[in-house]
Amino acid sequence: MKIVFIIDQVYLHGGIERVLSIKANYFSAIKENKVYILTTEQKQNRPCYDFSSDIIFKDLDINYNRKISYFHPKNLLKLPKHIIKTRKVIKQIQPDIVVVCSHSVDTYFIPFINKTIPKVKEFHFSKSIEAIHRQKGSKSKKKYFLKFADFVESKYNKLIVLNKDEATYYKTNNVLTIPNPLTFYPDTVAKLNEPVIITAGRIAKVKNFDILIDVWELVHHKNKEGQLHIYGSGDLEYIEALQKKIDAKNLSNHLILKGATNQIKNKMLSSSLFVMTSDNECFPLVLLEAQACGLPIIAFDCPHGPRNIINENNGVLIKPGDIHGFSDAILKMMSNSEKRKNFGENARINAANYSLESIMKQWYSMFGELIKQQDN
Repeated sequence: MKIVFIIDQVYLHGGIERVLSIKANYFSAIKENKVYILTTEQKQNRPCYDFSSDIIFKDLDINYNRKISYFHPKNLLKLPKHIIKTRKVIKQIQPDIVVVCSHSVDTYFIPFINKTIPKVKEFHFSKSIEAIHRQKGSKSKKKYFLKFADFVESKYNKLIVLNKDEATYYKTNNVLTIPNPLTFYPDTVAKLNEPVIITAGRIAKVKNFDILIDVWELVHHKNKEGQLHIYGSGDLEYIEALQKKIDAKNLSNHLILKGATNQIKNKMLSSSLFVMTSDNECFPLVLLEAQACGLPIIAFDCPHGPRNIINENNGVLIKPGDIHGFSDAILKMMSNSEKRKNFGENARINAANYSLESIMKQWYSMFGELIKQQDN
């Protein structure tokens, strides 16, 4: 089976890129498969995650300007070249299946290229952000684009969403729920006796790290020993703004922007609690990884990822924006070693439900069904 995965790039750290590396490596390890990864702006950079040497990378060298909308005229001028190059490469490879991973321009034209090849679209963001534009009587101009997006989505053979709540947002009958697979399940677990709280993710406003700084300020007033470590890379301007805010609150010795790391498992194993303050999530892989390391979790109950992973026995969900409730939950968790231990044990049990084998069997089965349907 020839499989083509389409993504913008794989040199920046992120959840989509990490999940792709896992899936691509899994399929590539099966002898009868050949895996290709098609990018639009790799810019000759090395992948930031480990990919099998058997995987073939092809970059189209489109290089959209990511600081403006994909639909800005300057980017739209690059679209014809993007379509032509994509069609040419797919014709050369003649894949059995095409999977669109990231939500970029190719999402909107891939269904119409070589209609004989089954095509799958993954969604790694919550469609809850579209709800306000879809309301009856909405005057938002975006509602017209969303109708176009609905039409495009209906042309994919399958739409893959990460949790059952997200499936309710789609208008078509081609939706399938497959959660992210767990990336690791270490033999050892965190001892939960370090005064270190950890979080990790793409450094972007949607992750609300600025709000987390406010939370930590409240925590620090009552617990001078604790440290909060933030791992990740992203928007440089936002990172600078975060550091200025940390410095202004005199928290620089206790709240540290650690940058990107390929050793997130070891960092988690040296921590006692994981926190997340995102505006929206779909099925954050990093929460499963934290649970696999035996970490309890405190997170905003945002749509819709955390609530599909965290329950009252392994973590705490906080009303979005409630910084006092969030800080109180951190203080209570850090002051109660028995609770941390119990929550950590339950978290690890939950993480085991998302083993690589069980999740990838769902992907393999879906691929087989689509190819069989196409042959018929």
